[in-house]
Amino acid sequence: MYFEVFVLAAILLFGLNYTGKISANRFVSDNEVYFRKLKESDWDFYVKAKYGDTANPDFLFNKRVKNGLIAIVIMLCFFISNLTYITVLFSVLAGYLVFKMDYSNIKKYYKRHLNEIDAMLPHYLKGLEILIQHYTVPVALGKSIEDAPPIFKEGLQEMIKQINDGDDTITPYMNFAKTYPVRDSMRMMRLLYRLSLGRQEHKQEQLLTFSKTISNLQQKARELKYKNRLEKMESKTMKMLITTGLGVMILLIFAVLMLMNM
Repeated sequence: MYFEVFVLAAILLFGLNYTGKISANRFVSDNEVYFRKLKESDWDFYVKAKYGDTANPDFLFNKRVKNGLIAIVIMLCFFISNLTYITVLFSVLAGYLVFKMDYSNIKKYYKRHLNEIDAMLPHYLKGLEILIQHYTVPVALGKSIEDAPPIFKEGLQEMIKQINDGDDTITPYMNFAKTYPVRDSMRMMRLLYRLSLGRQEHKQEQLLTFSKTISNLQQKARELKYKNRLEKMESKTMKMLITTGLGVMILLIFAVLMLMNM
């Protein structure tokens, strides 16, 4: 009985959605301002890290919301003949888990490629350091966009826009660091801001400190890269030894059994 009711409810919802009587996409877009409160602060960064600068984090977030709502509706259809506070709560929980699933997956991707993504910032800053030797920090930032990693371009454009609009505080630099929470981004943006405030006679001294910090970050990134590579090699070697050992044991057991049956 429950299954028949579920199937009928599902067919009815599909028909209403197909004919345009109801629309999950329209519902999400009409209530976007409310759903945005569920958006994680680092969602945009993770999307850019995985899919590049061409990806639209808002579109993908709306898709997550739609999937979560569809999951809730499906669960409610399943429990339609026995709706209680518990079943409604269970349906909402199931929808929330579906909503969070994409975030968890994309966060796992970032963790798997952590060193590769983190290494982009010191690599970019090394090129910026050369430009700062000849230009002011805002001008150097503008000239650096073309050769910057795609993941940082949108954030750099926003930071430069805020600076050009007259914001001479540390806020544009900190906004960039919050948008791209890679390793040591906060510290590097503070150093860059102090460098932008420095007088010309102290510029070389501050630039030297900036350069040393970048070199340390690059060295740390190389060490972590080699460490991860070594750990992967050790893991593969261990798996190979275990597989070989198990194979030998199986062959020995098989040989012993053959001898016992002779």
